Amino acid sequence: MIIDTHLHLIDRSALRYPWLAGVPALNRDFSYEDYATEAQRVGIGRVLHMEVDVDAADIEAETARVEGLSRQPGSMLAGVIASCRPEEGDFAAYLERQRANPFIRGFRRVLHVVPDELSEGAVFRDSIKRLGGTGLTFDLVVLPHQIPRAIVLADLAPDVTFVLDHCGVPDIKGKSEHPWREHISDIARRPNVMAKISGVVAYADAGSWTVETLRPYVEHTINSFGWDRVVWGSDWPVCTLGGGLSTWVAATQALLEGCSIGERDRLLSGNARKLWRLD
Repeated sequence: MIIDTHLHLIDRSALRYPWLAGVPALNRDFSYEDYATEAQRVGIGRVLHMEVDVDAADIEAETARVEGLSRQPGSMLAGVIASCRPEEGDFAAYLERQRANPFIRGFRRVLHVVPDELSEGAVFRDSIKRLGGTGLTFDLVVLPHQIPRAIVLADLAPDVTFVLDHCGVPDIKGKSEHPWREHISDIARRPNVMAKISGVVAYADAGSWTVETLRPYVEHTINSFGWDRVVWGSDWPVCTLGGGLSTWVAATQALLEGCSIGERDRLLSGNARKLWRLD
């Protein structure tokens, strides 16, 4: 069984997504039902929903909506990585409310679309430190040149587990490996950081990429972090920009050819099960 640690659901009738106006290909609804039909065909059995950068006023409503879907018979939804605003003074109160809900497995604040200085603020950093001892993770979504800022956060909160999304968002389409490659090696030296092998097809040329196009980026990430510190995610529906869910699963299986059964199991389900207590 594959555990998908990075599913986005979009329902514009229920929630507001300010960023969608700038991404026409994704500016429509993407339902759980549509995802589940394809996911079950390719061997996905459990799923974590990843926040979709909704309007700040809709953050808790997004979590409630996904939790409601998880109660439907046969639902694969096992938890959420919720949105948060660590830069705001009311984060401590927000955190206490979320800690009371076992459906919440961690948090994310999208950082690649905000000023770099946001994560350098004292309030932001103090908020991240508050996650220590909670068992809640923090996903990092940053561009390659921002990875050093992610490293600073990881060093400031060594008892918090961070998850670097999408192999650090390499510029695969531009065939650029530097400074991404060096930064991945650097952040991987932090034992409290894991890497998510997720949706990198979205960063390749949709019309021409092959498994070999992806291989240098995926293999360098896995080699840097090791098999015990990687998890898998689809990044659906963003992955549809580069081929879709089934295509990304097939590419993943091809990339894992030659790996041991234990290595495959750790990446595709075992590490996620342990990290987010999904037993």
